[in-house]
Amino acid sequence: MTRSDRLLRLTGLLCLAAVGFALFSQHVLGMKPCAWCVLQRLILLAIAAVCGLAGMGWGSTLARRAGAAIAAVLAGCGIVAAWYQYSVAAQMFSCAQTFADRFISSSGLDAALPWLFGIYASCMDARVTLLGVEYALWGLMLFIACAVLALAALRRAARN
Repeated sequence: MTRSDRLLRLTGLLCLAAVGFALFSQHVLGMKPCAWCVLQRLILLAIAAVCGLAGMGWGSTLARRAGAAIAAVLAGCGIVAAWYQYSVAAQMFSCAQTFADRFISSSGLDAALPWLFGIYASCMDARVTLLGVEYALWGLMLFIACAVLALAALRRAARN
């Protein structure tokens, strides 16, 4: 197993842990997600899937590089989503008809898997803190970490 494989696996596990914590927060602590929260869950799961496949250890260098590049782009999308949630959507009374709401609703994921992708709060209502830091900022930091790890994996894969 190469160093890039380990970085990709770490990124994927980090994303799965974050989604697990989001589900714990929702179903145990009663923190209802908004459309932007749910969109970020979807992005985290996409990063985890890409990193898991690319970091399996049996792929070629090209597969590792492609997976790391895709993961970095997805992490960039997550950064934009988290920043938008924190700076714009959290100030709105409703996030209905925003990009996140339209995307999740039109995908059918909210109806197919409501326990994972259901939208149960407005962005303003979903504005909660953990250790004094808003969840959206935790998400932003997580996506930045994913981008850094993915870019490090891309760099390592390019050396092999």
